[in-house]
Amino acid sequence: MSDQVRIVEVGPRDGLQNEKTPVTAEARIAFIEDLIKAGLHTIEVGSFVSPKAIPQMVNSDQVLRAVNHHPDREFHVLVPNEKGYEGAKAAGAKVIAVFASASEGFSKANINCTVAESIERFVPVLERAKADGIKVRGYVSCVLGCPYDGEVKPSAVVDVTKKLWDLGCYEVSLGDTIGVGTPAKARQLLRAVAAEVPMKNLAMHFHDTYGQALANLYAGLEEGARVIDSAAGGLGGCPYAPGATGNVATEDVVYMLEGMGIATGVDMKQLVAATNGIARLLGKSPVSRVASALNAKARN
Repeated sequence: MSDQVRIVEVGPRDGLQNEKTPVTAEARIAFIEDLIKAGLHTIEVGSFVSPKAIPQMVNSDQVLRAVNHHPDREFHVLVPNEKGYEGAKAAGAKVIAVFASASEGFSKANINCTVAESIERFVPVLERAKADGIKVRGYVSCVLGCPYDGEVKPSAVVDVTKKLWDLGCYEVSLGDTIGVGTPAKARQLLRAVAAEVPMKNLAMHFHDTYGQALANLYAGLEEGARVIDSAAGGLGGCPYAPGATGNVATEDVVYMLEGMGIATGVDMKQLVAATNGIARLLGKSPVSRVASALNAKARN
Protein backbone atom coordinates (compact mmCIF):
# COMPACT_ATOMS: atom_id res chain seq x y z
CA MET A 1 0.00 0.00 0.00
CA SER A 2 1.31 3.47 -0.91
CA ASP A 3 2.68 5.46 2.00
CA GLN A 4 1.28 8.74 0.68
CA VAL A 5 -1.97 9.56 2.47
CA ARG A 6 -3.20 13.12 2.94
CA ILE A 7 -5.32 14.10 5.93
CA VAL A 8 -7.74 17.02 5.62
CA GLU A 9 -8.65 18.32 9.10
CA VAL A 10 -12.27 19.47 9.03
CA GLY A 11 -12.87 19.95 12.76
CA PRO A 12 -12.59 23.77 12.84
CA ARG A 13 -15.38 24.00 10.27
CA ASP A 14 -17.42 20.85 9.78
CA GLY A 15 -17.02 19.88 13.43
CA LEU A 16 -17.55 23.18 15.19
CA GLN A 17 -20.44 24.38 13.03
CA ASN A 18 -22.44 21.40 14.25
CA GLU A 19 -21.68 21.90 17.94
CA LYS A 20 -24.34 23.62 20.04
CA THR A 21 -21.86 25.54 22.18
CA PRO A 22 -20.68 28.69 20.34
CA VAL A 23 -16.91 29.14 20.04
CA THR A 24 -15.37 32.58 19.66
CA ALA A 25 -13.19 33.52 16.71
CA GLU A 26 -10.23 33.77 19.10
CA ALA A 27 -10.82 30.22 20.34
CA ARG A 28 -11.18 28.92 16.79
CA ILE A 29 -7.91 30.59 15.82
CA ALA A 30 -6.15 29.10 18.86
CA PHE A 31 -7.53 25.65 17.95
CA ILE A 32 -6.23 25.94 14.39
CA GLU A 33 -2.82 27.09 15.62
CA ASP A 34 -2.69 24.04 17.92
CA LEU A 35 -3.54 21.77 14.98
CA ILE A 36 -0.74 23.37 12.97
CA LYS A 37 1.69 22.72 15.83
CA ALA A 38 0.59 19.09 15.73
CA GLY A 39 1.73 18.88 12.11
CA LEU A 40 -1.54 19.05 10.18
CA HIS A 41 -1.08 20.76 6.82
CA THR A 42 -4.58 20.98 5.31
CA ILE A 43 -7.26 22.48 7.54
CA GLU A 44 -10.80 23.62 6.78
CA VAL A 45 -11.17 26.72 8.94
CA GLY A 46 -14.64 28.19 8.34
CA SER A 47 -17.75 28.85 6.28
CA PHE A 48 -18.84 32.02 4.50
CA VAL A 49 -22.52 31.41 5.08
CA SER A 50 -25.41 33.39 6.53
CA PRO A 51 -24.91 33.96 10.27
CA LYS A 52 -28.63 33.27 10.70
CA ALA A 53 -28.19 29.83 9.16
CA ILE A 54 -24.99 28.86 10.98
CA PRO A 55 -24.16 31.33 13.76
CA GLN A 56 -21.17 29.22 14.85
CA MET A 57 -19.30 30.28 11.71
CA VAL A 58 -19.62 34.02 12.28
CA ASN A 59 -16.26 35.79 11.83
CA SER A 60 -14.80 33.16 9.51
CA ASP A 61 -13.15 36.05 7.66
CA GLN A 62 -11.37 37.04 10.87
CA VAL A 63 -10.28 33.44 11.46
CA LEU A 64 -8.93 32.99 7.93
CA ARG A 65 -7.00 36.26 8.00
CA ALA A 66 -5.49 35.36 11.38
CA VAL A 67 -4.03 32.04 10.20
CA ASN A 68 -3.15 32.91 6.61
CA HIS A 69 0.39 33.86 7.62
CA HIS A 70 1.42 30.18 7.46
CA PRO A 71 2.71 29.86 3.87
CA ASP A 72 3.31 26.11 4.17
CA ARG A 73 -0.28 25.31 5.17
CA GLU A 74 -3.47 25.05 3.11
CA PHE A 75 -6.66 26.52 4.56
CA HIS A 76 -10.08 25.74 3.12
CA VAL A 77 -13.37 27.62 3.58
CA LEU A 78 -16.86 26.60 2.56
CA VAL A 79 -18.90 28.90 0.28
CA PRO A 80 -22.57 28.30 -0.66
CA ASN A 81 -22.97 30.97 -3.33
CA GLU A 82 -21.43 34.03 -5.00
CA LYS A 83 -21.92 36.22 -1.95
CA GLY A 84 -19.99 33.71 0.12
CA TYR A 85 -17.33 33.57 -2.57
CA GLU A 86 -16.87 37.33 -2.48
CA GLY A 87 -16.40 37.24 1.29
CA ALA A 88 -13.92 34.38 1.08
CA LYS A 89 -11.90 36.05 -1.65
CA ALA A 90 -11.79 39.34 0.28
CA ALA A 91 -10.45 37.44 3.31
CA GLY A 92 -7.62 35.95 1.25
CA ALA A 93 -8.95 32.44 0.56
CA LYS A 94 -6.75 30.33 -1.70
CA VAL A 95 -8.97 27.24 -1.56
CA ILE A 96 -12.76 27.18 -1.29
CA ALA A 97 -15.21 24.31 -1.04
CA VAL A 98 -18.70 23.86 -2.48
CA PHE A 99 -21.19 21.20 -1.48
CA ALA A 100 -24.02 19.22 -3.00
CA SER A 101 -26.03 16.21 -1.93
CA ALA A 102 -26.54 12.87 -3.63
CA SER A 103 -30.02 12.84 -2.08
CA GLU A 104 -32.93 15.06 -3.08
CA GLY A 105 -34.48 14.88 0.39
CA PHE A 106 -31.32 16.04 2.12
CA SER A 107 -30.71 18.80 -0.43
CA LYS A 108 -34.19 20.23 0.12
CA ALA A 109 -33.90 20.02 3.92
CA ASN A 110 -30.37 21.43 4.04
CA ILE A 111 -30.31 24.17 1.40
CA ASN A 112 -33.94 24.30 0.25
CA CYS A 113 -33.38 23.36 -3.39
CA THR A 114 -33.03 20.34 -5.63
CA VAL A 115 -29.68 18.70 -6.32
CA ALA A 116 -29.66 20.11 -9.85
CA GLU A 117 -30.45 23.62 -8.59
CA SER A 118 -27.66 23.43 -5.99
CA ILE A 119 -25.10 22.54 -8.64
CA GLU A 120 -26.38 25.31 -10.90
CA ARG A 121 -25.65 27.80 -8.12
CA PHE A 122 -22.01 26.76 -8.14
CA VAL A 123 -21.41 27.40 -11.84
CA PRO A 124 -20.67 31.14 -11.48
CA VAL A 125 -18.67 30.47 -8.29
CA LEU A 126 -16.39 28.01 -10.07
CA GLU A 127 -16.08 30.29 -13.09
CA ARG A 128 -15.00 33.20 -10.89
CA ALA A 129 -12.66 31.02 -8.83
CA LYS A 130 -10.96 29.75 -11.98
CA ALA A 131 -10.48 33.31 -13.25
CA ASP A 132 -9.09 34.36 -9.85
CA GLY A 133 -6.73 31.40 -9.52
CA ILE A 134 -8.54 29.98 -6.48
CA LYS A 135 -8.78 26.19 -6.13
CA VAL A 136 -12.19 24.60 -5.55
CA ARG A 137 -12.88 21.40 -3.64
CA GLY A 138 -16.26 19.69 -3.89
CA TYR A 139 -18.28 17.84 -1.27
CA VAL A 140 -21.04 15.31 -1.87
CA SER A 141 -23.29 14.53 1.13
CA CYS A 142 -25.27 11.38 1.90
CA VAL A 143 -23.19 9.09 -0.32
CA LEU A 144 -24.04 5.96 1.68
CA GLY A 145 -27.48 6.85 3.01
CA CYS A 146 -29.90 9.70 3.70
CA PRO A 147 -32.00 10.49 6.80
CA TYR A 148 -34.93 11.41 4.53
CA ASP A 149 -34.65 9.20 1.45
CA GLY A 150 -33.01 6.15 3.01
CA GLU A 151 -30.75 4.20 0.67
CA VAL A 152 -28.82 6.23 -1.90
CA LYS A 153 -27.87 4.54 -5.14
CA PRO A 154 -24.18 4.68 -6.17
CA SER A 155 -25.29 5.97 -9.57
CA ALA A 156 -26.69 9.12 -7.92
CA VAL A 157 -23.36 9.72 -6.19
CA VAL A 158 -21.46 9.13 -9.42
CA ASP A 159 -23.68 11.65 -11.22
CA VAL A 160 -23.17 14.47 -8.69
CA THR A 161 -19.44 13.77 -8.28
CA LYS A 162 -18.89 13.78 -12.03
CA LYS A 163 -20.72 17.10 -12.38
CA LEU A 164 -18.56 18.75 -9.71
CA TRP A 165 -15.44 17.30 -11.32
CA ASP A 166 -16.47 18.50 -14.77
CA LEU A 167 -17.18 21.98 -13.39
CA GLY A 168 -13.57 22.21 -12.24
CA CYS A 169 -13.29 20.89 -8.67
CA TYR A 170 -9.74 19.57 -8.27
CA GLU A 171 -10.93 17.06 -5.65
CA VAL A 172 -14.31 15.73 -4.53
CA SER A 173 -14.93 14.51 -0.98
CA LEU A 174 -17.48 11.71 -0.62
CA GLY A 175 -19.39 12.15 2.63
CA ASP A 176 -21.20 9.48 4.60
CA THR A 177 -23.04 12.26 6.40
CA ILE A 178 -25.07 10.03 8.72
CA GLY A 179 -22.41 7.38 9.21
CA VAL A 180 -24.45 4.36 8.12
CA GLY A 181 -21.96 2.90 5.65
CA THR A 182 -20.15 -0.42 5.97
CA PRO A 183 -16.86 -1.49 4.34
CA ALA A 184 -18.45 -3.46 1.48
CA LYS A 185 -20.71 -0.54 0.57
CA ALA A 186 -17.87 1.96 0.87
CA ARG A 187 -15.74 -0.20 -1.43
CA GLN A 188 -18.57 -0.55 -3.95
CA LEU A 189 -19.17 3.19 -3.94
CA LEU A 190 -15.53 4.12 -4.49
CA ARG A 191 -15.22 1.67 -7.37
CA ALA A 192 -18.32 3.14 -9.02
CA VAL A 193 -17.19 6.75 -8.65
CA ALA A 194 -13.58 6.02 -9.65
CA ALA A 195 -14.87 4.72 -12.99
CA GLU A 196 -15.77 8.34 -13.81
CA VAL A 197 -13.44 10.47 -11.63
CA PRO A 198 -9.80 9.50 -10.94
CA MET A 199 -9.34 7.85 -7.53
CA LYS A 200 -6.46 10.22 -6.76
CA ASN A 201 -8.97 13.09 -6.91
CA LEU A 202 -11.42 11.55 -4.46
CA ALA A 203 -11.49 11.97 -0.67
CA MET A 204 -13.22 9.88 1.98
CA HIS A 205 -15.36 11.76 4.54
CA PHE A 206 -16.93 9.25 6.90
CA HIS A 207 -18.89 9.96 10.06
CA ASP A 208 -18.73 7.37 12.82
CA THR A 209 -22.35 7.04 13.98
CA TYR A 210 -22.32 3.23 13.87
CA GLY A 211 -18.63 2.81 14.62
CA GLN A 212 -17.76 1.86 11.04
CA ALA A 213 -15.68 4.84 9.92
CA LEU A 214 -12.20 3.35 10.38
CA ALA A 215 -13.27 0.07 8.76
CA ASN A 216 -14.73 2.00 5.84
CA LEU A 217 -11.54 4.05 5.51
CA TYR A 218 -9.42 0.90 5.49
CA ALA A 219 -11.59 -0.56 2.72
CA GLY A 220 -11.15 2.68 0.78
CA LEU A 221 -7.38 2.61 1.25
CA GLU A 222 -7.34 -0.91 -0.17
CA GLU A 223 -9.21 0.42 -3.20
CA GLY A 224 -6.55 3.11 -3.72
CA ALA A 225 -8.12 6.18 -2.10
CA ARG A 226 -5.45 8.34 -0.49
CA VAL A 227 -7.24 11.39 0.98
CA ILE A 228 -9.04 11.24 4.33
CA ASP A 229 -11.19 13.93 5.95
CA SER A 230 -11.23 13.79 9.75
CA ALA A 231 -11.99 15.95 12.78
CA ALA A 232 -9.85 16.21 15.90
CA GLY A 233 -11.69 14.61 18.79
CA GLY A 234 -14.46 13.34 16.49
CA LEU A 235 -16.13 16.75 16.57
CA GLY A 236 -19.43 17.45 14.91
CA GLY A 237 -22.60 15.79 13.75
CA CYS A 238 -25.27 17.01 11.36
CA PRO A 239 -28.24 19.24 12.28
CA TYR A 240 -30.26 17.74 9.41
CA ALA A 241 -29.50 14.13 10.40
CA PRO A 242 -30.78 13.41 13.94
CA GLY A 243 -28.51 11.00 15.81
CA ALA A 244 -25.56 11.34 13.46
CA THR A 245 -22.28 11.71 15.30
CA GLY A 246 -19.17 13.56 14.20
CA ASN A 247 -16.49 12.83 11.66
CA VAL A 248 -14.03 10.05 12.24
CA ALA A 249 -11.52 11.30 14.83
CA THR A 250 -8.18 12.52 13.49
CA GLU A 251 -6.37 10.81 16.40
CA ASP A 252 -7.90 7.46 15.47
CA VAL A 253 -7.00 7.90 11.81
CA VAL A 254 -3.39 8.84 12.63
CA TYR A 255 -3.05 5.88 15.01
CA MET A 256 -4.33 3.47 12.34
CA LEU A 257 -2.15 4.88 9.56
CA GLU A 258 1.02 4.96 11.68
CA GLY A 259 0.29 1.40 12.78
CA MET A 260 0.16 0.43 9.11
CA GLY A 261 3.58 1.98 8.54
CA ILE A 262 2.17 5.05 6.80
CA ALA A 263 3.87 8.21 8.05
CA THR A 264 1.49 11.10 8.72
CA GLY A 265 3.86 13.74 10.08
CA VAL A 266 1.41 14.33 12.93
CA ASP A 267 2.62 14.61 16.53
CA MET A 268 0.04 12.63 18.50
CA LYS A 269 0.82 14.30 21.82
CA GLN A 270 0.28 17.76 20.32
CA LEU A 271 -2.86 16.59 18.52
CA VAL A 272 -4.43 15.25 21.70
CA ALA A 273 -3.53 18.50 23.47
CA ALA A 274 -5.39 20.43 20.74
CA THR A 275 -8.37 18.11 21.10
CA ASN A 276 -8.41 18.42 24.89
CA GLY A 277 -8.35 22.22 24.61
CA ILE A 278 -11.34 22.48 22.32
CA ALA A 279 -13.20 19.75 24.24
CA ARG A 280 -12.88 21.76 27.46
CA LEU A 281 -14.34 24.82 25.72
CA LEU A 282 -17.27 22.75 24.48
CA GLY A 283 -17.76 21.14 27.90
CA LYS A 284 -17.52 17.61 26.55
CA SER A 285 -15.09 14.70 26.34
CA PRO A 286 -13.34 13.75 23.09
CA VAL A 287 -15.17 11.08 21.12
CA SER A 288 -11.83 9.77 19.88
CA ARG A 289 -10.95 6.35 21.30
CA VAL A 290 -7.24 7.12 20.98
CA ALA A 291 -7.51 10.50 22.73
CA SER A 292 -9.53 8.90 25.54
CA ALA A 293 -6.98 6.10 25.95
CA LEU A 294 -4.00 8.46 25.97
CA ASN A 295 -5.74 10.83 28.41
CA ALA A 296 -6.42 7.93 30.77
CA LYS A 297 -2.82 6.79 30.47
CA ALA A 298 -1.59 10.30 31.25
CA ARG A 299 -3.81 10.53 34.35
CA ASN A 300 -2.38 7.26 35.65
